[in-house]
Amino acid sequence: MTSLLSTAFALFAGLMMTRLFKKLHLQLPDVTSFLIAGVCVGPFLLGALQVPGLGFPSMSALSEVSVLSNVALGFIAFDIGNEFRLGHLKTTGKSATVIGIFQAVTATIFVDAALIALHFVLGPDVLPLPVAITLGAIASATAPAATLMVVRQYKAKGPVTDLLLPIVALDDAVGLVVFAVSFGIAQAIDGGNLSIISVLVNPLLEIVCSLILGSIMGAILTHLEKLFFSNTNRLSMTIAFVLMTISLASIEIDITEELHIGFSSLLVCMMLGTIFCNLSEYSEDIMKRSERWTAPLYAVFFVLSGAQLDLSVFRYPAVILVGVVYIVVRCLGKYYGARITSTAMHCSENVRKYLGITLFPQAGVALGMVVTAQELGTDMGNIIRNIVLFSVLIYELFGPMLTKSALMKAGEIQAPKSDNQNRERFATPKP
Repeated sequence: MTSLLSTAFALFAGLMMTRLFKKLHLQLPDVTSFLIAGVCVGPFLLGALQVPGLGFPSMSALSEVSVLSNVALGFIAFDIGNEFRLGHLKTTGKSATVIGIFQAVTATIFVDAALIALHFVLGPDVLPLPVAITLGAIASATAPAATLMVVRQYKAKGPVTDLLLPIVALDDAVGLVVFAVSFGIAQAIDGGNLSIISVLVNPLLEIVCSLILGSIMGAILTHLEKLFFSNTNRLSMTIAFVLMTISLASIEIDITEELHIGFSSLLVCMMLGTIFCNLSEYSEDIMKRSERWTAPLYAVFFVLSGAQLDLSVFRYPAVILVGVVYIVVRCLGKYYGARITSTAMHCSENVRKYLGITLFPQAGVALGMVVTAQELGTDMGNIIRNIVLFSVLIYELFGPMLTKSALMKAGEIQAPKSDNQNRERFATPKP
């Protein structure tokens, strides 16, 4: 019951934070407001007071409501699947695929080069070589949740947005492969054996199995939707299927000691949404209804994400130094990777200038990679964890603002109206 009260208070704090920033005339995206509110109710601020229901007193208390974050990510991926309608892909599919792969790989190469150089400067005790290589792989990932919410909040439309969402979705698949290869090399350097199964077979199997499971669930959902005559019931069925798909994606099957079948919940739910949106005649109405239903869930997700940001990493100067290098170089890799390929694909000038900036946010997928990176051992695992936590804190607080600014400069969202302008718009005219 205390966890439920803390979650309710966290949502309340997030919503009130958006109003506070508006009163202060700070035009921040709601994502940033929710994240800042999350930090306030987390274990390092209000949670430290140990008052039941007033924030989260510890990380273990946050883990009790982690199911909400998993569900929210599932619905976020399901919504992104809507961007893969065949009619849409005919105009943007080729460009999105090429740019998505190239910018992810470029970010990894940039970060690898910078951190390997830093390894020789700082020494192996501060930055071991396996850590540098693993961080380079993690750099490929982009956060779909923050990007999607900014696009939704400001109703962004245009060439940059059309490419942005498919690219963010593709990042999950590209990131899995890049991370698996780099992490396999890091393990070999650390004294293990370079296994083709762990480096190539398992990640490719995970991607293929995720796409197959999502396709099957999407086809079944499309068929079942025809049994109902009310869009309200169809929405309920859709919600049930997303929840069911999230649960199935958590299953892992061991075939041999090295070979196993796993699933990426983001890829599975994204494929569920893709198949459903392309096969179901009711999908457009259902997706609009789903957007209204999931808005509070997304707010909770970002507040909880903010609460999970570990402020204790600021105690380590080496973490801050490596983290700053990681952040700056990754941004350069994302920006120039997107710029070079968008130029090669003959995209518009706005796409060339602003697409890379919208790819800066990083969170969920990167944190999932951190869990796997713990296999390098406690010491190196902790170094990776602290550096990624530091970078996520910076990316999540400033990334949405940069995304918003880039889309505004590209002319794809309008400057938000002030509260006074909105009141005048809806005021009853005097007789």
